[in-house]
Amino acid sequence: MPVLHSKIIGSGDNHFIIFHGFLGMGENWKTHAKNLAEKCYCVHLVDQRNHGRSFWSEDFDYDVMVEDLHLYLNHHNLKEVIVLGHSMGGKTGMGFALKYPDRVKKLIIADIGPKYYAPQHQKILAGLSTLNFSDINSRKVAAEHLANYIPDMGTRQFLLKNLYWVSHGQLGLRPNIAVLKNAAEAIGTAIESDSSFLKPVLFLYGGNSNYINPDIDTPMILDYFPKAKLIEIKNAGHWLHAEKPQQFFEILIKWLP
Repeated sequence: MPVLHSKIIGSGDNHFIIFHGFLGMGENWKTHAKNLAEKCYCVHLVDQRNHGRSFWSEDFDYDVMVEDLHLYLNHHNLKEVIVLGHSMGGKTGMGFALKYPDRVKKLIIADIGPKYYAPQHQKILAGLSTLNFSDINSRKVAAEHLANYIPDMGTRQFLLKNLYWVSHGQLGLRPNIAVLKNAAEAIGTAIESDSSFLKPVLFLYGGNSNYINPDIDTPMILDYFPKAKLIEIKNAGHWLHAEKPQQFFEILIKWLP
């Protein structure tokens, strides 16, 4: 079984795993990783399967992504780590902590709950799946194509980070869109477990995001994570770590000790 690709920033024995969201990659978290490294954390920016530089696979659900993390920790001989996951990465983190609680020291979840989410990336996936790199030979042309599907410029810029030069003049896309375009239900599925994770958990959510409604979602969160603390980042959406990076980092560092 292949091991997930990662970029490791910092050193020492206090290991910090960061799992990106759907259609993202570890590199999206590089600024936060450098800041954490300055606080003496060894940060692993991990690309999940079918994303970034990690391997492609037809198998894609939270069960296999939890095992990917388990294999990664064993491969790097990491006994107990801090895990931070955003969106899809947050669900991987929750699933891992519930199945392997002895391997997780603390858990941070960014703007996602354990509940079911209806498919919501169809237009994005349609745009990415119709990128024809026989005709598209520049980022500018790719951006123009995606504008037909994705009106928000910030979202387009985020997605365009997935483009790379396969060879001179030949662009490619890092995510495995052939698999991911059929993964909407797998991404939205609820976390299911008979266990609870009894160590500290921080849920950060954007005040402008609809992914977590504390009035509705808190009981389910506390059922799985009795020591969870929920903190709102005001005026932030789903990409709260990118929209309000200073506030996100300050809350994180204050909570970690």
